[in-house]
Amino acid sequence: MAKSMNHLTLQTDLGIERVADLHAALQPHLEDDVPLQLAGDRVERVHAAGLQLLHAFVRDRAARGQSTTITQASPALAAAARQLALAVSLGVDGTEPERSDMHPTATTLPATGATA
Repeated sequence: MAKSMNHLTLQTDLGIERVADLHAALQPHLEDDVPLQLAGDRVERVHAAGLQLLHAFVRDRAARGQSTTITQASPALAAAARQLALAVSLGVDGTEPERSDMHPTATTLPATGATA
């Protein structure tokens, strides 16, 4: 029997001022047994604190054997996750924005709306 899936849309602002709101949105899903999809297409602003909370949430659910997927990561969310080396753990590593100022061989990432 296939399990159903829960869906949650991430807020547009994952700045440090909004981490409590993000925590409140994620907390009810921490121990859900069903897979959870977090839609990241609306995220426009990201701080390290927001990404750290997302990472901890995904990690804690995985430790319980629960699946959590971030879908449709916005360019801001994907770039910030890459800058903080969290893209793979958050599952947004395949979401490369199409920008002429990004080069696969570059050793530094271009500036984004993300702040660490």
